[in-house]
Amino acid sequence: MLLKYFYDEKLAHASYMVGCQRAKEAVIVDPGRDIEQYLAMAEKEGVKIVAVAETHIHADYVSGARELADRVNAKLYVSDEGPAEWKYLYLAGYDSMPVHDGDHFMVGNIRFDVVHTPGHTPESISFMLTDQGGGANKPMGIFTGDFVFVGSIGRPDLLEEATGLINTAEPGARDLFKSAERFKSLPEYLQVWPAHGAGSACGKGLGAIPSSTVGYEKRFNPSLQFNDEDEFVHYILADQPEAPKYFAVMKRVNKEGPRILGAGHHHKMLDVAGLAGAVQSGTVVDLTPSPEFAKGHVDGTINIPLSMLSAWAGWLVDYERPTYLICQPDQLEEAARLLHKIGIEEITGAFDANEVRSSGLADEVYSTGTPQDLSHSVEAGDVKLLDVRSNDEWKEGHIEQAEHRFLGRLPKDLDELPRDEKLVVQCRSGARSAIAASVLQAGGFKDVVNLTGGYVAWKSAGLPSVKSRPAMSS
Repeated sequence: MLLKYFYDEKLAHASYMVGCQRAKEAVIVDPGRDIEQYLAMAEKEGVKIVAVAETHIHADYVSGARELADRVNAKLYVSDEGPAEWKYLYLAGYDSMPVHDGDHFMVGNIRFDVVHTPGHTPESISFMLTDQGGGANKPMGIFTGDFVFVGSIGRPDLLEEATGLINTAEPGARDLFKSAERFKSLPEYLQVWPAHGAGSACGKGLGAIPSSTVGYEKRFNPSLQFNDEDEFVHYILADQPEAPKYFAVMKRVNKEGPRILGAGHHHKMLDVAGLAGAVQSGTVVDLTPSPEFAKGHVDGTINIPLSMLSAWAGWLVDYERPTYLICQPDQLEEAARLLHKIGIEEITGAFDANEVRSSGLADEVYSTGTPQDLSHSVEAGDVKLLDVRSNDEWKEGHIEQAEHRFLGRLPKDLDELPRDEKLVVQCRSGARSAIAASVLQAGGFKDVVNLTGGYVAWKSAGLPSVKSRPAMSS
């Protein structure tokens, strides 16, 4: 048997190739949209990709299942569990087998048994793997998707938080408890192969180790230490990370079927003369490093450096409008690939960053200041300080005069902010607040300052901070 692990660090997404070397066939479990990596590995290992096994309709990235079905005629093994609104809608025309709890299928001599594990989503399934070609008659591991992670468990509130399906979080949590009890009854030796690692918003406290075992998770996974259902529900719904708004888009895209990109998909560089029109008609994302962007950029553009694109484009880009980039020519395809992974489809093209700078169009700037520069104005109330960190970071400690405005939701908060005051933006180190400064300027706020070094520098300078008070019990 062949088992290959693929990990997308920017999306904290894990996918797998399982191959039967005797039959020279392979299946991809929970593939991402970048399918070239699977095709290259299959060629290297001398196997043919004949199937895709998907654990659920993913919300945090665009699935590569349809692309593989279209490109290499892979058979689709996908869940047919859950209510009607969570059925795959694009299966007609493809070789597919919608599966239920207790079903199984074979890829060569490798057996996959389907286990319905609802909670994270109603249709969620897991796949237990048995290598019958090696003479085994018991499973060796389980692909858990977003159900059980190393050190955590899939959050049940995403349907409510991200897609607006009201009153689904608690029922999902109760389903998740029952699924967890079933998981704990599995043989302890089973290996656990999840679809995400540390940094994913699909759960809280995910570990960075790629795999585990049922026995280890039973003993040390905090989410699996509950015997009381109500206690589990309270625990699993509390303090979950912010649900990116693009998750709702991903659910729809993956249910209806992502657009086929096809082999050789690419994008074009554009004439800088069209930049003004691009700002008016779409979202223009400048990938320039933030210190350089601060010194000169085009009015109406937002700044997301390439290294932060996957994390923040889904929050800040308008999916209903075309997307344009300002970047170095050799960055275009990588940036477009990252954007396509999170469902940003209409990438019209890019403007050469060097040409933009030399054209004279990059004439807008914003200021920066150290904690020592700004502390007096902050403490005197002469400026409005916006803390754009996460809820958890805010609760751990913040500057007393700050107002919490999480970066991902800043675009919708613009109408609530004063336009007659100087705005100082702050995060942990200054990177996210630099993005926030660009969002504010693109929204028409001109007197914006980024606090360099952020909260870390503020604390290092010995300046005061406070912690959020815990909620009073009733």
